[in-house]
Amino acid sequence: MLAASSSLPDLEEIVRSVTPERRAIALRKLGALFVQGASRFNVQHVALFDTVLKSLLPQADGEARAALAGQLAALANAPPSVVRELVLDAEIKVAGPLLRASPVIDEATLIEVVRCCGQAHLQAVAERLIVPESVTDALLVRGEREVVRSAAANAGALFSVKGYSSLVRRAADDGVLAMAIGLREDLPTPLLQRLLSESADIVRRRLFQTASPARRAAIARTMAEAVADADAPTVRDFASAQQAVLVLQQAGALDHATLTGFVKERKYEETVVAIAAVSGLAIDAVDRVIAGGRRDSILILGRALGLEWSAVRALLSLRLGAGRSLSIADIEDARVNFERLALPTAQRVVAFWKDRGQI
Repeated sequence: MLAASSSLPDLEEIVRSVTPERRAIALRKLGALFVQGASRFNVQHVALFDTVLKSLLPQADGEARAALAGQLAALANAPPSVVRELVLDAEIKVAGPLLRASPVIDEATLIEVVRCCGQAHLQAVAERLIVPESVTDALLVRGEREVVRSAAANAGALFSVKGYSSLVRRAADDGVLAMAIGLREDLPTPLLQRLLSESADIVRRRLFQTASPARRAAIARTMAEAVADADAPTVRDFASAQQAVLVLQQAGALDHATLTGFVKERKYEETVVAIAAVSGLAIDAVDRVIAGGRRDSILILGRALGLEWSAVRALLSLRLGAGRSLSIADIEDARVNFERLALPTAQRVVAFWKDRGQI
């Protein structure tokens, strides 16, 4: 076997030794020998090294295994069975160098690592030069915050639409993650719009300031389109909803539970008509409250009607339309304001609205 041939008989004899110290020595010697000749070895040579090295691994200590992993990490023809065993090693000092850099590891093995190993192993996978979609999908299932942030910030990590949707959802309460996602030029426009709509103002400003000129233009365009969509008038027909609510009212079945059901089922017209019937406000007035831009008006109306916070929260989301939701920060801010709002105060405001005949 080229220059290595004369050394193999001695090494194979060491393999049969039960002395861990000699096995460690053999592992280091054979690893160095492989690195020296890797550029010249053919498939048969690699297979022989694979067999001998693998037989040495079980009783080698962690330091020897880590040294071997470091030797093999950058090699395109590293022994595949040995690489697989090393990347599944419980010690990150052994698995890490290969997980970050080895071109030998296939997608199936990476997914196996992600599904069965610890967060340090997942972090190493997230830092690879190229991370396929199937692997990032797995990372998003098990990865904790730092792993997900690393994957999102890695330009070589590829994400499926499902993966991007998961990232945007997790970014609602993670400004660092929102920044990393927003700077990615492969983020689909609808998801960029959702990300921007759910992020805090300070995150949007920092994202705009940090982005490249081309990305900044895309962000500005997306924000402008979102504003235009929000300003576009929506023509609604409340006739059928009025008939349905009237039947419920006549049957004595129009109560808070029914109203809450309309809200949580995102039945906009039925919700507006039911609130109008319960509150005594005009239908168009309730429509303006829910569809308008003032969140505090919805909080006031919900408190005056005696609705639970869960129903008010659903009412806040209802005005955003399907597929959109408030950020975690906005929800918490609204909850605090709602809990501070006194019932008599809210009732006086709603009575004032009715007296004026407009909101």
